[in-house]
Amino acid sequence: MIQLRDVRVVVPAPRQGDPDRVLLDDVNLDLGERRIAVIGANGSGKSTLLRLLNGLRTVTSGQVLVDGLDADKDGKAVRQKVGFIFTDPLAQLLMSTPVEDIELSLRGRIRDRKQRTARAHALLEERGIGHVAHQSIYDLSGGERQLVALTSVLSIEPAIVVADEPTTLLDLRNKLMLRRVFAELEQQVIFSTHDLDVALDAQRVIVVDGGRIIADGEPRETVDFYARAMADAVRA
Repeated sequence: MIQLRDVRVVVPAPRQGDPDRVLLDDVNLDLGERRIAVIGANGSGKSTLLRLLNGLRTVTSGQVLVDGLDADKDGKAVRQKVGFIFTDPLAQLLMSTPVEDIELSLRGRIRDRKQRTARAHALLEERGIGHVAHQSIYDLSGGERQLVALTSVLSIEPAIVVADEPTTLLDLRNKLMLRRVFAELEQQVIFSTHDLDVALDAQRVIVVDGGRIIADGEPRETVDFYARAMADAVRA
């Protein structure tokens, strides 16, 4: 269970006399459902919210708890429980080939190099991308890169996967593929998206606007609320 209590994230003004920038304010959430989507306009605070969940970003005030662990104070332990997938997988794939990247993730769990390599190959095969194990990550399709990033994250066996707009850079075929993969994962998955059809895959949808939670509930009702709010904003 992830809990956010009175969370506020503020970026101090760069110049004296300018106002501070509030990224999130008065956020209180209990995140227990198996699939949760976070939606909202660009700059609404979605990415900031997700990055709090495994300590990639710290709060200005309040608290983020993951199974009772403080995400700020116990960041290393929290990141063992919560894996994070970036919008662009190239932002997190550090090695030249998929198998090398998976091996890097496994280094803290498997000391023997041969065993580590064998396990990396097995994980890629399980995800259906064993054939790209030794290809350059720059030669992979967007969908293949996202699957490699997901495989790397899953290699540490997290209980929760957090994904920041994981389908944004994908074509329709790869988007459908990633949606299927997410649906089949045993882990809890919390993801942000601009694609309202993808948001409807979730059991719960949270709407962020101006750094605040403005809606939170059943997917269809919440997505419809968001769509109406955006249409009203355009007309205003």
